[in-house]
Amino acid sequence: MNTRPNLSWSDLRGARVGVWGLGVEGHANLRRLKVLGASPVLVDDSPGDSGAMRTDEGGFDALRTCEVVVKTPGISRYRPQVQALEAEGIPVAGGLGLWMQEADRDRVACITGTKGKSTTTSIAGHLLQTLGFRCFIGGNIGNPPWDPEAEQDADFWLIETSSFQATDLCVAPRVVAVTSLHPDHLNWHGDLETYYRDKLSICTLPGAEVTVSNAEDAVVQEHRAQLGAHVRWVPDADLPGGWVTRLPLLGRHNVVNALMAQALLDELGVAQASDDSALTAAAEGFVPLASRLQVIGVVEGVTFVDDSLSTNVLPTLAALDAFPDRRVALIAGGFDRGVDYQELALGVQQRRVPLLVLGVPDSGPRIIDTFRAAGPMPLVELGVTAGVEEATKLGFEWAAPDGVVLLSPAAPSFGLFRDYRERAAAFATAMGAVRKMTS
Repeated sequence: MNTRPNLSWSDLRGARVGVWGLGVEGHANLRRLKVLGASPVLVDDSPGDSGAMRTDEGGFDALRTCEVVVKTPGISRYRPQVQALEAEGIPVAGGLGLWMQEADRDRVACITGTKGKSTTTSIAGHLLQTLGFRCFIGGNIGNPPWDPEAEQDADFWLIETSSFQATDLCVAPRVVAVTSLHPDHLNWHGDLETYYRDKLSICTLPGAEVTVSNAEDAVVQEHRAQLGAHVRWVPDADLPGGWVTRLPLLGRHNVVNALMAQALLDELGVAQASDDSALTAAAEGFVPLASRLQVIGVVEGVTFVDDSLSTNVLPTLAALDAFPDRRVALIAGGFDRGVDYQELALGVQQRRVPLLVLGVPDSGPRIIDTFRAAGPMPLVELGVTAGVEEATKLGFEWAAPDGVVLLSPAAPSFGLFRDYRERAAAFATAMGAVRKMTS
């Protein structure tokens, strides 16, 4: 794979630095470089009115004049332009990699995985804070830890780490967690095994000592050789779990996420991690992350659940598993990345209660075709709809009087919506229309 430059933010003091990409991290990079007195060259693929040069309209040539380029995670390390810069001797770094070089890594934990990493990170952070510790929660979720505007004084740093960010690291913290593995982001990494390798690379970098891993994820188990020398499998018999019932979370997968959070605290040396009563008290007040299997309302006995952040098959199957005994109207589909939905179709064959699958654009029709090709499903009904609004109305009518309407798209939102939040808002608005219709 490409070179991971062994640089820190301090090494960029006074340098001519290319900032490639102006999303959340890009603006944090600019603020950090301003503090360091560096000279930034701003480049973006779609700069809009940001004042940055467009990559394909002189921006790339400008990057070639820089001493170092700091890219946003969305720019693949396998992109030919990245390879061209490195071939010319220009290091291409990422913000997290620059920060990790100077961090007190004994007080840092990196949490990665296809799904579950945000919830695990949030639970661990909530527990630490309510136990009285100062805890920074950031990375792929929240603020980048190197942003001068972020809290800089903490007892512990919990860093949600995407597969993109993992490729920027040259060193790792002592404690790493892997929540799950499932095909994703193949357009960035190129192929499935490269995606797994990149995501798990953090487990074997210098400094990594223990990997807290999901024992219930078969793909994680299959990649044991890439998890480092010391793996702590969760759940295990050593951790009490009574406290988990105090968390307002749905689904067995979230129980595992909570137990992984507990194991992270234990590996970080938090004494209360083995005290069930202390964790029970600390769990109070936890607020689940938005659009992650979130109940947003009940209309005439029908529960509406927003899982808009479900962007592939794995979390959608987990969402369905959270309602093993209830009729579910599943709204699925979104931006079509060419994902194979056969696993989703085969997964629902195991359900013993009726299921309605409503496909929405763009990938919805293909999802429905995959279900039809999978063979007879006596308890499954299928339909294609024009969008979330129509699917929500039809789902409610079918799920009444006591079922569930579940938005768990197994696809990204872009193209049809600005982001998952806008998709979730459309679902909530559609629920509101149903409520008005029934009142």
